Amino acid sequence: MAAPPQIRTEVQVMFFDTDCGGVVSNIAYLRFIEIARTHLAEQLGLALREMAEKQTYPVVVRTEIDYRRAAKLGDRLVIEGWLDQVERARFWGAFRITRPEDNTLIAQCRQMLALIEMPTGKLLRVPEHWQEYRKAMIYPEGGRQIGRSVSGEG
Repeated sequence: MAAPPQIRTEVQVMFFDTDCGGVVSNIAYLRFIEIARTHLAEQLGLALREMAEKQTYPVVVRTEIDYRRAAKLGDRLVIEGWLDQVERARFWGAFRITRPEDNTLIAQCRQMLALIEMPTGKLLRVPEHWQEYRKAMIYPEGGRQIGRSVSGEG
């Protein structure tokens, strides 16, 4: 049984990520998650060039984000992401942003996505091989795993 894909990437908070007080703007967190989601999509077989060639794209349908602590200018952050849930025509990615310097949880996020064929906007089923990931997932309390670590702890 195939383990669901997981990724880990790092970013450094830049001036353009912050407000005048040097605190990360809420929209910047979504950009950090976008970077991680792109890497996760590649792990799922949705490489950028292939998506463009096939005109098939994962489209965000819903975002849930919990901001826990503020990140600040110059912080180095780690974004972990994993495939959290697979359904017929949609899937959920989960993400956690931490500051490893002091082991602080900065934010947690889940995003529901659907695969869309362009230019028609046709909704597609998730690839058949993703069902193997579904079998490998254990869903405590109704399927939500927000906050679980990439290693499976938490």
